[in-house]
Amino acid sequence: MKVTRKTLFESNALQIGLFEARDVSAKCGEIERQSSNVVVLPFSGLFSKHDAPGRHVIGTPSHAVFIAADTPYRLGYPGAVGDRALLLRFSDALAPDELGSHGGEAPAMSGLLPAEAMVPRNLLCAWLNTNRVDELEIEVHGLHLLGMSLDALRSPGASLRRSTEARWGRSLQRVKAAVAIAPAEKWDVETLARIALMSPFHLCHAFKRMTGTSVYGYVLCERLASTLDAVLDGKDLTAIALDAGFASHSHFTTRFRDFFGCAPAVLRRCARADKVTELRKIVEARRGAIR
Repeated sequence: MKVTRKTLFESNALQIGLFEARDVSAKCGEIERQSSNVVVLPFSGLFSKHDAPGRHVIGTPSHAVFIAADTPYRLGYPGAVGDRALLLRFSDALAPDELGSHGGEAPAMSGLLPAEAMVPRNLLCAWLNTNRVDELEIEVHGLHLLGMSLDALRSPGASLRRSTEARWGRSLQRVKAAVAIAPAEKWDVETLARIALMSPFHLCHAFKRMTGTSVYGYVLCERLASTLDAVLDGKDLTAIALDAGFASHSHFTTRFRDFFGCAPAVLRRCARADKVTELRKIVEARRGAIR
């Protein structure tokens, strides 16, 4: 397995890093610990974080995953597809209110990112790999992204009975892993229900309760999140659309605009022109996530 870790930015308040794992195995690795709290924001690939027997969460391009300081865990890579992720490292002193927002408990282990957090995640990584970096602007964007990520870690299913939450959680992690490995697949509820070992009705109910979105909304979210890098890299939009499982260029553009608040061509043009203020207005004015 080839693992690359790189620090992209560091200030007194925040450290931003890049993690990449290639040529991986689906088996869990060695036990690891982090010296500080970390929010992991994957932007391609898939990983699983295991912190207790029978308990794990999946990290995909539509998720934020929390790793608490000095807590043992192991990583695996279902499907052996590898992973690339942005890492936001911070101390308890940076965000005491967020870390205490669960009655003194740490944030949930994972949460579904809103669309308005996905674009800044990818753009932040792209900006940090150029020479045109304003450190104050990067720090402000990084802290804003951390705030949105911590908000996403407030689990909608927190009020469930622990036994129900654990059972549903295991089922949903299997579905998330399957969708992340092949987001362009022509999924249907019956197939996903078999993966979850649940009935279609119970899968739809549990998914909405645990994640705050529908099964369809989740699959669509995964497909759109997986296209951001290709859009920003300037690849052909029709090819991107078809590779991601959309019926046509126009179908992809419509869904992308509805979800992110701007068309892929507009996002690409703004990113190339470094129009940060204009892009921020576009993203924050989005009409809302797809249901």
